[in-house]
Amino acid sequence: MAESWHGNYDTGSQSDDSYRFERLHIEPTYDSFFCPLTKQVMRDPVTLENGQTFEREAIENWFRECRESGRSLQCPLTLKDLKNTDLKPSIALRNTIEEWSARNEAAQLDMARKSLNLSSSEGDMLLALEYVQQICKKSRSNKHIARNAGLLPMIIDMMKSSSRRVRCKSLDTLRIVVEDDSENKEILADGDTVRSIVKFLSREQSKEREEAVSLLYELSKSEALCEKIGSIPGAILMLVGMTSSKSDNILTVEKAGKTLENLEKCENNVLQMAENGRLQPLLTQILEGPPETKLSMSNFLGDLVLDNDIKVLVAKSLGSSLINIMRSGNMQSREAALKALNQISSCEASAKVLIEAGILPSLVKDLFTVGPHQLPMRLKEVAATILANIVISDCDFDSILVGPDDQTLVSEDIVHNLLHLISNTGPAISCKLLQVLVGLTSSPSTVLSVVSAIKSSGAIISLVQFIEAPQKELRVASIKLLQHLSPHLGQELADALRGTVGQLGSLIKVISENISITEEQAAAIGLLAELPERDLGLARQMLDEGAFQLVFSRVVKIRQGGTKGGRFVTPFLEGLVRVLARVTLVLADEQAAVALCRELNVAALFIELLQSNGLDNLQMSSAAALENLSQESKNLTRFPELPTPGVCGSIFPCFGKQPTINGLCRLHRGMCSLRESFCLLEGQAVDKLVALLDHTNEKVVEAALAALSTLLDDGVDLEQGVLVLCEAEGVRPILDVLLEKRTENLRRRAVWVVERLLRSDEIAYEVSGDPNVSTALVDAFQHGDYRTRQIAERALKHVDRLPNFSGVFPNVG
Repeated sequence: MAESWHGNYDTGSQSDDSYRFERLHIEPTYDSFFCPLTKQVMRDPVTLENGQTFEREAIENWFRECRESGRSLQCPLTLKDLKNTDLKPSIALRNTIEEWSARNEAAQLDMARKSLNLSSSEGDMLLALEYVQQICKKSRSNKHIARNAGLLPMIIDMMKSSSRRVRCKSLDTLRIVVEDDSENKEILADGDTVRSIVKFLSREQSKEREEAVSLLYELSKSEALCEKIGSIPGAILMLVGMTSSKSDNILTVEKAGKTLENLEKCENNVLQMAENGRLQPLLTQILEGPPETKLSMSNFLGDLVLDNDIKVLVAKSLGSSLINIMRSGNMQSREAALKALNQISSCEASAKVLIEAGILPSLVKDLFTVGPHQLPMRLKEVAATILANIVISDCDFDSILVGPDDQTLVSEDIVHNLLHLISNTGPAISCKLLQVLVGLTSSPSTVLSVVSAIKSSGAIISLVQFIEAPQKELRVASIKLLQHLSPHLGQELADALRGTVGQLGSLIKVISENISITEEQAAAIGLLAELPERDLGLARQMLDEGAFQLVFSRVVKIRQGGTKGGRFVTPFLEGLVRVLARVTLVLADEQAAVALCRELNVAALFIELLQSNGLDNLQMSSAAALENLSQESKNLTRFPELPTPGVCGSIFPCFGKQPTINGLCRLHRGMCSLRESFCLLEGQAVDKLVALLDHTNEKVVEAALAALSTLLDDGVDLEQGVLVLCEAEGVRPILDVLLEKRTENLRRRAVWVVERLLRSDEIAYEVSGDPNVSTALVDAFQHGDYRTRQIAERALKHVDRLPNFSGVFPNVG
């Protein structure tokens, strides 16, 4: 440089910088320019009575200190008392100083311009930027001088410096230059300057971010620049992020928040803030803005993707207002309100808020109203969607009024109207209204009312027909609804599905799709599993259509790990096993069922499933199926053909001794196998069933005990059956089931099995010494139902707790 700043720049405090620049004079100076007290060039020189000149502020402070300390008023230079403290302005000196300052500042400005380029040293650039700051702080007019001197583009260029200190200093300098100066702000609005400033928000160095935020805050005071800042991609996103930052200092966080508040003056910025999680400005506009703004903002809210916490916030803030617009606004406003309500209703917590705000009567009215004020179908679809969202929440819909005459959502008239709309509107609305009924039938408190209304409407056939709908979402909704209805309308549904219409085949086709397990498949198999178990006609049709073979193959594939399906695997597998178990209920009536069970060796699969730990429903269904299979074993056992005795043997019986045949089943006295006769003993299932008697789920215990009881049934060798249970160490667990008295069904079953066991003298002898068993049998004898008391009486006779001639109950075999 041709001229020098006289020394290296070293950052210090602001007061140090100010002092240094006061001392940095390029034009010649005179001693008379300096205040004796401050040692700086005076701005407002005044003269005392003794002719000494000082800076007005400095001498006034001197006089105040004299008074406060009790000293006499003296001249600070001569230390002589003054007669008065009159201060006479030195106008000529002030003018001379101002002229000198202008020449000096112009010279300094010229020197700064020469240093404001990227080829200068870091120290020169920092010193030049500091000078620009100081000169602009002196007066607003100096900001015009800086602008006219072309300094702003140079300062902007400093943001590209490789020095972090220079970049930070340039941002700070720009803030000072544009502060309260609209013309300088307009210069920054041109070109890519704002974009460059925004980039600093993403820097790791917090100091650069701090300076950038401070500059953006100053720029955001201009409405024109608000739009400019908001148009920079990522600007609002980063500012919103900084308002919740834990790493930035609190002042920077506050400055980012204030910047966003300024940016709210532009509607597009409000929309961007909402997209990035700062929703309150949008809510405020919807509540307080002019009608046009309310409409556009409501429409935008309807398109936003919100997390559940935000949905609850919006529901609390806007719910009542949006519902009022639904009731009384024009069609355009109602559409915007419905879109917004649809968005925020898809969360249980926010749905409850909307219910409390009174949304249900308005929704029902919008759905059912016909005539000039009715909603167009596209909006009825939105209303149906909102209602479907809301009924999923855990509320007492049987007590929330939605219409005149104390009607609720589950009143017969309301359900009839829903069913009418389902049958007479397009697939989209029908789907949503079916989902409404799915939600209402999910709750024990409302399902019976819906079932009653469906019965009275005769809508079963029309609901079943949706199983064949081409739209997947519609099919899923209908199947889920029918699944919920099946425990209450099982026979009606079975009658509707049975026959040649094809819906049963459609359900089987859904189950057969060899893809990842879907919600539709889980619902379809769940529906089939809930249909009446002993419907022979349904079983025959399923046999004819190959449903059981399909179900068996799907179970095997899942067990082998060949199917994926996430959360639907378990309910799908449980449904498959329940449906497969259905074939074991018709073995006595359908020879085809016996042949199928033999072909597939289903007994082996059910035995394997007994060990599905953690899947109680699988274990329960499998044990129940094994009970049914085992009951048929005595009918399916093949008895060997004995040779015809010879002539001597027929005349002389002593010569006709029967030959000994090896390999006969101990229980059934014939030729048994697991595959052919479903024999539990041959299938080594007894130990596995005994292990389930210790299960925590009483229904699993009951199913296992029922399967074991077939070993002691009429038609089998009771002595051998008892021996089999002894060998499997099953007697004690059976007695424990009796002692625990967990449910009445379990006690009834346990009493029956224990009575059979006590027919063995050895077991009766051992049990007679156990007072707990005797007490349990006495309790069953006294408090059980008629049949249980009969059996308990016989059991007590076996252990000599009742005399054989008691005759309390007639003998039953």
